[in-house]
Amino acid sequence: MAMAAVLRREGRRLTQPINALHSSLISQEQAPNGARSISTQIVRNRMKSVKNIQKITKAMKMVAASKLRAVQSRTENSRGLWQPFTALLGDNPSVDVKKSVVVTISSDKGLCGGINSTSVKISRALQKLNSGPDKETKYVILGEKAKAQLVRDSKKDIELCLTELQKNPLNYTQVSVLADDILKNVEYDALRIVFNKFQSVVSFLPTVSTVLSPEVIEREAESGGTLGELDSYEIEGGESKSEILQNLSEFQFSCVMYNAVLENACSEQGARMSAMDSSSRNAGEMLDRLTLTYNRTRQASITTELIEIISGASALEG
Repeated sequence: MAMAAVLRREGRRLTQPINALHSSLISQEQAPNGARSISTQIVRNRMKSVKNIQKITKAMKMVAASKLRAVQSRTENSRGLWQPFTALLGDNPSVDVKKSVVVTISSDKGLCGGINSTSVKISRALQKLNSGPDKETKYVILGEKAKAQLVRDSKKDIELCLTELQKNPLNYTQVSVLADDILKNVEYDALRIVFNKFQSVVSFLPTVSTVLSPEVIEREAESGGTLGELDSYEIEGGESKSEILQNLSEFQFSCVMYNAVLENACSEQGARMSAMDSSSRNAGEMLDRLTLTYNRTRQASITTELIEIISGASALEG
């Protein structure tokens, strides 16, 4: 009797692992195929997504290249507009004034590298440099990306925001109306225009151009400052020197703004070309890695199935 009880207990102990093993074998017969197919299917879907992303980035690169060619010639031609004003009135970025306005030019769309972050950093540095107990610095923002960054910590200093400049092809008439709106709505002693000057597709130079008010120009001239070559010219007609300075200052600002907007648009398209080219190459590298992973997973599943078939056949023969 005692021996039978021991055998029954041992039998129960043996049947439990056998049942567990049987259930695990059943689940392995049902699940592995599904599990293996799921794993390869996930990799296949990922490869499809990466291929689609690569197609999009290549298309965006071609669109940016076509836009760059369209705006590059106008940018190079606009550089001759503001250079005579620099020779005539000078460009003194270190002039000490009470009211400064930082005009930050950025893009409305992203995916163009760090040109917008660079403009915002320089604008913040200028704002800190020209701040003081008796000084005031305001922002005029052109572009959605600079607005999104500067509104976080300098919302009270933003005087004017203008977006969607490049919705239509840029021309001098459009930019001159924009410059006139800025001059009417902002009080200033110095306008500091921050933009990215186009050098090549992979290179742009952050630039600051300074436009002084007529009063500051006269003050600098009277105090012995540099006024370019204006003093070497004789004034004829009924206009006074202050009126001429007023007209020249407004015309200078519109010319500098026109060149700055075109230079920044050109830099934006060049940076977008470079960014999309890098994204396409990164997608290609990721696709190669995913293809290797897919082949290894598929080969492992085939090897496992062959081992199972051979083991089953050997067990039947044995």
